[in-house]
Amino acid sequence: MSRWHLERAVGPAGGFHARDVPAGSGRSVWSFAATASALVLGSAQPEADVDTAAAERLGVEVVRRRSGGGAVLLDRGQVAWVDVVVPRGDELWHDDVVKAAEWLGVVWSAALGELGVPGGVVHRGGLVRTPLAPVVCFAGTGPGEVLVGGAKAVGISQRRTRHHARFQCAVPLAWDPERHAALLGPGIGRALPGVDPASAMASVAVRAGTGLDGDDVLDAFLAHLP
Repeated sequence: MSRWHLERAVGPAGGFHARDVPAGSGRSVWSFAATASALVLGSAQPEADVDTAAAERLGVEVVRRRSGGGAVLLDRGQVAWVDVVVPRGDELWHDDVVKAAEWLGVVWSAALGELGVPGGVVHRGGLVRTPLAPVVCFAGTGPGEVLVGGAKAVGISQRRTRHHARFQCAVPLAWDPERHAALLGPGIGRALPGVDPASAMASVAVRAGTGLDGDDVLDAFLAHLP
């Protein structure tokens, strides 16, 4: 871990996701704990996917990250969120977007194994899209992401510039289909017309780390970094 700069952030999700990577940053890990519930949309995801009235009623802030993919719901204590920054030219850098996160998936798989969640398989191909993937992150599978028993256990999206790659990682510690359905009903309805949103969310194969503590997840991840 000595080659990595660790920063722990606590606060509103919007400010964390809007922050820039400082010029000249080396290898960095940013751990984030939201102080309030937030639905984090992918960079190109339409806001029309969200039931804004439901979000207001449930007290969920709607924000946007700079990396792609579908939405991730951040409820306190229910998701371990870690950003990993790798500068261009680092030995961990890869020009191929599909291969760039493979090493990171290996680290996450080892960390989960240490925490009693063995069998993590790193997805080493391109994006596997389902109709729901543009709406909710855990409905699809992207490069470097980790599956356990066929269910997605670690979501990874990435944003790349000329100077660095920023990998945004989410490990679900719980999964609430009805809450996702209430917030993303419009998007789910367009993706799967005629399908009950709660049933659609219940069918998404998510390996929630039930019983895991977010701090323990971070510690295990840090221990396996190269």
